[in-house]
Amino acid sequence: MTEIRRRPGDGTGGLRTGAATFEDLREQAIALRREGLSRRQIRDRLRVHNNDILGRLLDGEPAPEWTRRPNAKDDLRDRARELRLQGMTYDQIQLELGCSKSSISLWVRDLPRPAPKRTPGEQATLASRKRWEREHAVRDKQRTDTKSAARSEIGNLGDKELFAAGVALYWAEGAKDKTYDRREKVHFINSDPGVIRVFIAWLELIGVERERIRYRVAIHESADVAAAELYWADLVGVDVKLFARTTLKRHNPKTTRKNVGENYRGCLILYVSQSAELYRRIEGWWCGIVDAVDSTDEDQCPV
Repeated sequence: MTEIRRRPGDGTGGLRTGAATFEDLREQAIALRREGLSRRQIRDRLRVHNNDILGRLLDGEPAPEWTRRPNAKDDLRDRARELRLQGMTYDQIQLELGCSKSSISLWVRDLPRPAPKRTPGEQATLASRKRWEREHAVRDKQRTDTKSAARSEIGNLGDKELFAAGVALYWAEGAKDKTYDRREKVHFINSDPGVIRVFIAWLELIGVERERIRYRVAIHESADVAAAELYWADLVGVDVKLFARTTLKRHNPKTTRKNVGENYRGCLILYVSQSAELYRRIEGWWCGIVDAVDSTDEDQCPV
């Protein structure tokens, strides 16, 4: 090992190695460095095994390119700078590259900030919309949970419950007889498939044969009439050829309708033939329900 001695009073640190001064060693170290040797090779060649001294000998002299370790993040850094120059935000760059915002900030902080793509008013509107989207999602879940819980409360439906539900359903949605316009016939129309299924189940419960039921579709002429007819025929379980001629509602282009699209199927009308007697019984059943819940002496449902 080369012996290095300190010589006091020398501005270079006063180092000597035998007859060689610090300057001699530094000159040799720099020459070897410029030849492309690594620190280890220079250390072994000059027999200087003190890292501090070796560092001072090579101070200011860059290492050759081949000794530099490649930085695994160099490619990410370059890509981050490209994206920043394209106008991306830190969040967008992070989503694209999967690296931390702190790293991105260090890599691109010297680059100009991208110009805002929205005005302050537009940004506020967007923030409000996103906030309400989250709120709507919470409300939708609450709505679904409530409906599911209520649905499970019904359980099995007995004949008595179905009978009362059917009477109320007809009195709410079916055609009714008036003293000034006698219409004693069972005539029911609705656009809700669930209502139609319940009503048909009720007709079967009270003994109405399927052969006595007639069907007709009522729908806007601008809709897919054929698809609607097939849908309702499949729902009630009959051949579409047994349907009466569809009633078409004239399209008014000045009217803004919401019931459009592939889920719009119009309404299904059900007629029960020879149903005057049945209609009278339905009216009587309804009056019986009213009497059962009415606590006054006044007759709210005269027959």
